[in-house]
Amino acid sequence: MTTFAPNGSLNVEALRQEFPVLSRDIRGKRLTYLDSAATTLKPLRVIRAVEHYYRRGTANIHRAVHLLSEEATGLYEGTRTTTQQFLNAKDEREIVFTTGTTGSINLVARSFVKPRLKAGDEILLTCLEHHANIVPWQMVCEETGAKIVVCPVNDDGAVNFEAFKKLITPRTKFISCLWISNALGVVAPIREMIAAARSAGVPMLVDAAQAIAHVPIDVQALGADFLAFSGHKLFGPTGVGVLWGKIEHLDAMPPFLGGGDMIKTVSFEKTVYADAPAKFEAGTPDIAGVIGLGEAIRFVSEDIGFKAIKAHEDHLLSKAEKALGEVVNLRVIGTATPKIPIFSIVMGNIHPHDVGSILDSYGVAIRTGHHCTQPLMARFGVPATSRASFSIYNNEEDVDCLVKALWKTQELFA
Repeated sequence: MTTFAPNGSLNVEALRQEFPVLSRDIRGKRLTYLDSAATTLKPLRVIRAVEHYYRRGTANIHRAVHLLSEEATGLYEGTRTTTQQFLNAKDEREIVFTTGTTGSINLVARSFVKPRLKAGDEILLTCLEHHANIVPWQMVCEETGAKIVVCPVNDDGAVNFEAFKKLITPRTKFISCLWISNALGVVAPIREMIAAARSAGVPMLVDAAQAIAHVPIDVQALGADFLAFSGHKLFGPTGVGVLWGKIEHLDAMPPFLGGGDMIKTVSFEKTVYADAPAKFEAGTPDIAGVIGLGEAIRFVSEDIGFKAIKAHEDHLLSKAEKALGEVVNLRVIGTATPKIPIFSIVMGNIHPHDVGSILDSYGVAIRTGHHCTQPLMARFGVPATSRASFSIYNNEEDVDCLVKALWKTQELFA
């Protein structure tokens, strides 16, 4: 039995009390936070865990025998165990702590993919990708003579799976695709994509940055080679994330960064690196961030559960789709199903930044711009959109506040 979903139904009003920032007034209005696709809010459980480390136990890890260091090391490595269980990874050594999804993808690009590339090889992406899953691949392609191949998306934002399968050729050396679009909320057919990659013998990375707070993830059942996510998308701290990789890959990969705590022995003539995952965690990590991430994972797993999350988000999705459909001169980009409650909207000739500014005056926080998906924006012929993204702490009143503010925007520009 979970704290906020004792019967599988989320007690949203009780849950909202766990997020202190929701008690703020914004410009004299109730805060309606609809920017969770960028960064989720942090619950008291996570805030207290980070604060406790700094108040009561600040010390470095792995390097000392005094009590504070032992406690910090236990909490840090405890998060590794928690993450392994959360992802159902086969081995704790498959969990590498990074700076986030971006850091994880760069690690794979540099240490796993680049050494395997030559001129003429191909890396397959989709048009949905975040810049963090485009730029690192461009960099290694420029250095090796390989090239990027892009799978198109349909007019509703769905990945064209038939095209995806055809684009996997003997030249394809790696595939990297997101699970859920941060810009549109559209869910890619990731299991089918992984199956196609495996059938062709091509290793694949899953960008789960947007998926991690919305769907349960079992990496063994999923069958990919790598998976990356960021803590701040999962109600945890910023600046910390996870790379999961099959242990055989991690063992074969050289380290990306050199420094302390990633070695067995060092001399001026030669360094012997530590085993995975330590060889990928050079220097003093974000200890407090990793501790906070562990608490965030336990918050989702123990206090809520993905069954309750899905039921609540499906309800918000349905209500918001209906309400937004009644706003005149409003277009939602990305209507494919399945999707999560993220709405990328265009309102006639009103610039998205104007929409965002007006909504802010009503206490409604949304994201405006290209959402680090400029190629996707170009695909739909727009420079930017206004994006409203919902999470577990949003309720029906948030939907109403958004729609009322959008109507007010229409009136101002009528």
